[in-house]
Amino acid sequence: MDATAASAGLAPGQALTAARAQVPDLVVDRADPVADTQALTRLAAWCGKYSPWTAPDGGHDAGGGAGILIDATGCAHLFGGEAAMLADIYRRITALGLSARAAMAGTPGAAWALARFGTQASTPTRIVSPGAENDALAPLPPAALRLSAAERELLHRLGLRCVGDLLAIAPAALSPRVGRGVARRLDQALGRIAEPINPCLPVPALRVRRNFAEPLTIPDDLARASASLLAKLVQRLEAEQRGVRRIELAGYRMDGTWTRLEIGTHRASRDRDHLAPLLTARADELDPGVGIETLVLAATAVEALPAQQAALPGYEAPTDDLANLLDRLGTRLGSDAISRPAPWASHLPERSVRRLGPFETTSLAWPTTAHRPLRLLTRLRPIEAATPRPGDPPTELWLNRQRLAVVRSEAPERLTSEWWRTNRQRATRDYFRIETEAGRRYWIVHAKGRWYLHGLYA
Repeated sequence: MDATAASAGLAPGQALTAARAQVPDLVVDRADPVADTQALTRLAAWCGKYSPWTAPDGGHDAGGGAGILIDATGCAHLFGGEAAMLADIYRRITALGLSARAAMAGTPGAAWALARFGTQASTPTRIVSPGAENDALAPLPPAALRLSAAERELLHRLGLRCVGDLLAIAPAALSPRVGRGVARRLDQALGRIAEPINPCLPVPALRVRRNFAEPLTIPDDLARASASLLAKLVQRLEAEQRGVRRIELAGYRMDGTWTRLEIGTHRASRDRDHLAPLLTARADELDPGVGIETLVLAATAVEALPAQQAALPGYEAPTDDLANLLDRLGTRLGSDAISRPAPWASHLPERSVRRLGPFETTSLAWPTTAHRPLRLLTRLRPIEAATPRPGDPPTELWLNRQRLAVVRSEAPERLTSEWWRTNRQRATRDYFRIETEAGRRYWIVHAKGRWYLHGLYA
């Protein structure tokens, strides 16, 4: 319900028929909780421009609409202090066309209560210093503690009309009288019990940011700003003797949306000359839209990287040209496009090989089996074959409706499935290496009374 409906005398929980009788031209839309949750999550992610610790708060049984929780610890000084930060959050949220109230306190529970019950239209923002939660919460109704309807009804019957009435009861006697849930919510609001925020996005190990007085819309400006952020990030990495494996560049637009791109490295690196081209190669993925007002460069995966000996006369500094080449290829083609085959503990050909990263290691060695074809089909392809006797190699094949005469074949190689598989999954296979009159060589298999093509040698 919006402000216009409230001014007409409507109230949440009122029957729709009664509301339409009261306001004949009432506009009604169907509720879409899934879309509401998605929109709230996007808005919480956009608030990542203020702090990496942001999470959507879907609301409770009391207190009105949904909200967003932001842990601003260590972030307020970037915006000129707590008051300036809170004012900026409120101004930008309302500029998106949303009605909002905001509060800052030492605990998430106190901030939640003050934002919903401790503010009003004339003063939509409020800040309470850590340690002053008792006085700030005392005049608020018990619903400010995020209580259920049953818990609020119990407090009403006991004559406890405000949080101050709960504070007047000794903590040891509170839980037996009003229940453990009410006591726990009160302890959370006062900071007696920790209430961590579960961020909607993983919190990066390192993070540098930059605000712009005028939104950026030109790609060249974004490239220069990204290079400046990368230089700051490299300085912090050098100071902490760490290297990045994954970097995320996020741009927060003026319209409450955001865009991001991510690059990865095969080995830890803090070489700006190596990382800068990787960002530049994918800079076109960062769509400025109506204008980016904040850029954040975060190292989402880092590893220890001690300082290395620089080059000296007679000493050649170690290089990592292969890793640098793979990083450039991965940036252009995608990290999933670069891999290498490695052995796997299975006798069946389609399960005996798996794909690993270029620098991943395995303790398994390639088995000393018979010669395998260079090309293995992803699935067994049924074919027709003629044999003199059951169990003998075929003398003729029919492939793509063509008859192929077999001039040479090798003895069968028998393979069976793993012992732990069920009888329906297990089957004995007899593999033959054959050569046709045209000189083509095939790898065929006889299983369950049928012939199949499984590989090509040339």
